[in-house]
Amino acid sequence: MDATLGTLLLVEDDPNDVMLFRRAKDKAKLANPLQVVNDGDAAIAYLSGQGQYADRSVYPFPTLMLLDLKLPRRSGLEVLEWLRQQPGIHRLPVVVMTSSKESADVGKAYDLGANSYLVKPVAFDTLLAMVRALGMYWLILNENPELLT
Repeated sequence: MDATLGTLLLVEDDPNDVMLFRRAKDKAKLANPLQVVNDGDAAIAYLSGQGQYADRSVYPFPTLMLLDLKLPRRSGLEVLEWLRQQPGIHRLPVVVMTSSKESADVGKAYDLGANSYLVKPVAFDTLLAMVRALGMYWLILNENPELLT
């Protein structure tokens, strides 16, 4: 694993969506390590380095979080609201990747500090194009903020 490549944190409870994202990431040749958690509480534990996620050599702080909204235990919106209140890590770039096209969800996500809002595509080729664009913009072109991790 190349230490210069930032880790992606995928917060997704649907195993099929996780599998499709992994396939698209591999096909897009994104070399960044991927960590996956499947509920909102696990996302907060990961981001705060608590419990099983305390070892940052195994669970590095992410460069980018891809966040579903509809999660068990704590919603993606609740995770986002929590994150934006945390000193030192509140600037972590967050791309909401969800199936909801509801304008209320889009607006609330941006109100809470989402950096981008993407609707999960149905077709794999469209997902692949989205993952390639994500990689190009967020992992290559974008200047990420310094985070205290």
